[in-house]
Amino acid sequence: MMNTASRIAAALAAGSLLLAGAAADAKPRLTPEQELAKTLEGRVAGKPQDCLYLPRVISTRIYDKTAIVYDAGNTIWVNRPDSGASTLDDNDIMVTTPFGSQLCSVDIVRMVDRNVGFWRGSIGLGKFVPYTKVKDAKGS
Repeated sequence: MMNTASRIAAALAAGSLLLAGAAADAKPRLTPEQELAKTLEGRVAGKPQDCLYLPRVISTRIYDKTAIVYDAGNTIWVNRPDSGASTLDDNDIMVTTPFGSQLCSVDIVRMVDRNVGFWRGSIGLGKFVPYTKVKDAKGS
C-alpha cells in the first residue's frame, strides 16, 4: 500500500510525463505576419484600391497588430492601416460606419473589446490590396 508522499510523487511524475509529451507535440506558434502570409499563399497582389464594396464581403479577420483581411470569395482584400495598427487585436470587434455600400481608406474603424464592451482605440484604414489566386498552366 502506498503512503501519501508516494502517491503525490507518482502523480507528479505522471503529470510531468504528460506535459513533456504535449510540449513535444506542440507546433511553434506563427506570428500574425506569418499567418497572413499563409492566408495569401498562392495569391498575387493587385493594384491597391481606395475603397472596398462591402456587399461582396463574406467574412473579416483581424491579424494582431498587422492587418484586416476582407474575404470576398475569389478575392481577399488586405488592409494595412495607416494609423492605429498597433491596437489591432483579433479578440476585438470592429465597428465601422461606411458611407453607402463602400468602406474607404479615409474611414475610421473603432475597436471594441469583445469581453467587456469597452472602446479600445481607432484604426485609420489604408488602401485595400486585392489578392487573387494564381492560375496554373491548365487555367484552374
